[in-house]
Amino acid sequence: MGLRDKAIEALSEEEAVTELAALATEMAAHDVAYYQQDAPHVSDAEYDILRQRNLAIEKRFPELKRADSPSDKVGAAPASGFSKVSHKVAMLSLGNAFDAQDVDDFVGRIKRYLKLEDDTPVRFTAEPKIDGLSASLRYENGRFTIGATRGDGQVGEDITENLRTLQDIPHQLPAGVPKVFEVRGEVYMSHSDFTALNERQEKAGKPPFANPRNAAAGSLRQLDPAITARRKLCFFAYGWGEATGLPADSQSGMMQTFTSWGFSVNPHLQLVDSAAALNDHWAKIEALRSELDYDIDGMVYKVDRLDWQNRLGFVSRAPRWAIAHKFPAEKAVTVLLDIDIQVGRTGALTPVAKLQEVTVGGVRVKNATMHNADEIKRLDARIGDTVIVQRAGDVIPQIVDVIKDKRPAGAVAFAFPDCCPACGATAVNEARPDGTRDVVRRCSGGLSCPAQAQERLKHFVSRAAFDIDGLGEKQVNDLWALGLLRTPVDIFLLSENHAATPPDIWKYTSGKNTGQLKDSVQKLFSAIEAKKQIGLDRFMFALGIRHVGETTARLLARHYRSVENLQTAVLKIAEGDADELADFENIDGVGAALVASLVNFFAEPHNRQIVQGLLKAGVMPVAPEEASDDTPVSGKTVVFSGTLEKMTRAEAKARAEMLGAKVSGSVSAKTDLLVAGPGAGSKLKKAEELDIEILSEDDWLALVSTSV
Repeated sequence: MGLRDKAIEALSEEEAVTELAALATEMAAHDVAYYQQDAPHVSDAEYDILRQRNLAIEKRFPELKRADSPSDKVGAAPASGFSKVSHKVAMLSLGNAFDAQDVDDFVGRIKRYLKLEDDTPVRFTAEPKIDGLSASLRYENGRFTIGATRGDGQVGEDITENLRTLQDIPHQLPAGVPKVFEVRGEVYMSHSDFTALNERQEKAGKPPFANPRNAAAGSLRQLDPAITARRKLCFFAYGWGEATGLPADSQSGMMQTFTSWGFSVNPHLQLVDSAAALNDHWAKIEALRSELDYDIDGMVYKVDRLDWQNRLGFVSRAPRWAIAHKFPAEKAVTVLLDIDIQVGRTGALTPVAKLQEVTVGGVRVKNATMHNADEIKRLDARIGDTVIVQRAGDVIPQIVDVIKDKRPAGAVAFAFPDCCPACGATAVNEARPDGTRDVVRRCSGGLSCPAQAQERLKHFVSRAAFDIDGLGEKQVNDLWALGLLRTPVDIFLLSENHAATPPDIWKYTSGKNTGQLKDSVQKLFSAIEAKKQIGLDRFMFALGIRHVGETTARLLARHYRSVENLQTAVLKIAEGDADELADFENIDGVGAALVASLVNFFAEPHNRQIVQGLLKAGVMPVAPEEASDDTPVSGKTVVFSGTLEKMTRAEAKARAEMLGAKVSGSVSAKTDLLVAGPGAGSKLKKAEELDIEILSEDDWLALVSTSV
């Protein structure tokens, strides 16, 4: 039995650390494929299973939650080709419910958070979850000015001109609307328009789109708006972002307002006042699903009262006041043609199933990630087997079962390689401190493995890292084959080392410029030069340190302010400096796995040489701006202890973070404020010993009320 199949209650702490790391890495890759490339590698159902397992492990081991936890992430960084748009109000994702009990639990959490009696009714809006592309429409003085994709939730792509071609999107709102208002919703393509588009594609000798979502996303991201205009797209409004005023005090009232402004709102939106009614409406729409002219993959429930929404607030990646109730996955039968082994930048050997192409719920699919050797053993999947695959929404499926009765004669069990297919080095399941083995088999070749080195370079230039125009996966592969790239430092020395004696692929081969550098190469040199100044968080993420995702990189950048400071601190921790370790552990959201990973990275001389080489080549990581001083608690470290009587602990923490405070779970010399309720205990005692300012709940509310 593999670690992924082990019951969560049976996991040891070391196993939990390993599993959380594996989940973070795997889900980050899936996010990029889904949000950036419109070419997901796994089904919604498979992704949801990963997210559920991650959340369950974090619930059992809260102290092990990673700073780059998938439960805190939304989407992926925006793609290149369009200018970037920063969302004034983040475009978050939604938590998921999969059955009636999950919905009951959601409603129960709402009531507990708001301290409502069990018999107090809570009204919700319930509407279909459209399987399309999220977009935000900014109106200033009623005029449509900017349209953007979700991107990573913080920064999206500017697709204004393409959105102007949609008939469902008004260019001008009626008089009297708020000065600034961002309408948010889903862009989609109807089934009938999708069929017509694919007929035109095939007549033109072009490949058909796999499904309506891919068609909508591809159409919306055309650099030529005229192409978008020819592919009929639709828009359902469902929410809002930045707004200088709200014309209604309820979610349902806002939807009525959107209708009066000229937007389309889903006709199946309904108001209900109980978990049972939510589940009944879900069943009704699920039964109608096949009759709709657009794809939906579930229902979305939102607390109707906006004042309650404001009180409930958000967790890191989703609102507390809303949830998506997913529909069950669709299934199909196909044949497993082969199993390929891919090598990632950390040396992980990942098996990829090659399937006989099959259509599942309108989507053509032929690949599926099989995770690891244990997953293949669990399924007993063999080449030639007839397999059951499933999908939910717009994605490539997972293999859920093998039909053993149809197994061809002579089919043999798949032998997972003991050697790296890229370099031949031994592939091992690394030992954990408790003596068990990691579920992921890794190449032991390290930086000598060309696959790992190439993948690290691709990570280094990825959109969330350096994002260098003209230097993507294809260019990295080409430059690697020519021997021009081996480490990230080589990128910033390309012009200096090779412009005078360029390879043939850099030169014009015909015309008056024969033998001269191509314009594209000159642009690449300029793009590389432009990226020498980069945000410290992106720099840290680009280094490819295990367990350092985008969120963790931002935490480290805010705390240490420079890569030199981080390296010094980590090396002190490696030498046993208890004070330095305590300072590190006081960063909210970090854990032991991150410490070990950073120590391993900076203890390796080659890695330190890479960092110094980048700095010497002129790369200048820029620290993030300091927290603003416009609230009484901006930049202060706050600890909550004891029982809060006027708000829940979660609500208090969320409010503090909204006002720029850092919330910590432990009291130390760096704590500025302790908010102590009844039963504060040891934290209160330690705060008194350290002469830290102590506030009652009323004192805290009075302090933060000055920020409203």
